Amino acid sequence: MKICTFNVNSIRARKDLVLQWLDHRSQDIDVLCFQELKAEDGLFPHTEFEDLGYSCAVSGQKAYNGVAICCKAGLQDVRKGFDDPRWDEQKRSIAARVADFTLVNLYVPHGGERGQDKFVFKLGWYERLIRFLEQNHSPDDPLLLVGDFNVAHADADVYSPEVLFDTPGTMPEEREAFSSLLGWGLTDIYRHFFPETQQFTWWGYMGGAIWNNEGMRIDYALATAPLLERIR
Repeated sequence: MKICTFNVNSIRARKDLVLQWLDHRSQDIDVLCFQELKAEDGLFPHTEFEDLGYSCAVSGQKAYNGVAICCKAGLQDVRKGFDDPRWDEQKRSIAARVADFTLVNLYVPHGGERGQDKFVFKLGWYERLIRFLEQNHSPDDPLLLVGDFNVAHADADVYSPEVLFDTPGTMPEEREAFSSLLGWGLTDIYRHFFPETQQFTWWGYMGGAIWNNEGMRIDYALATAPLLERIR
């Protein structure tokens, strides 16, 4: 089973790109996880993905946020959000049973500068996520969390710790929140296999950052021990 995660920054704007990529991959991707749909459920391109054999569960929102899971094997026990109105107003979490494990797809808030309401909300959202895991899952369960976590966990996850020092995504409070999530019982899969390799998942839009490889690693796949031993 191959699982992919992509912050599309508008599913309607990126739909053709995703479909072209799937065609290039000879449609060998079993599960697709999207973040930042920027579209309500009814505007998600269900038909195009269903034509490729995917069943899609969507938690969408107009103009902002939104997450979706598309799976060829079908989805069971779909769960949208945390069952908490305060934290579920923004559509940032969707979970489902895939085969014999649970998959959670997340779009963590960006946060903003220290002291801003968005920064406080981001730290609170991490706390609510951990509480959700404590209430509904166990580190002994086969569990996979993927998505855009909007934190570069360590200096190795940014192109320049000096340039990006104490900026959104690298502030100590954010990194501590991510560490607390790992401490619940999750492993950063990429770092498990590549402890020293530097690789990024996000680059700024300005100044040719992607061509200069001036990026950050803020997108992750995190697994509990029972699932980690099965991952390649």
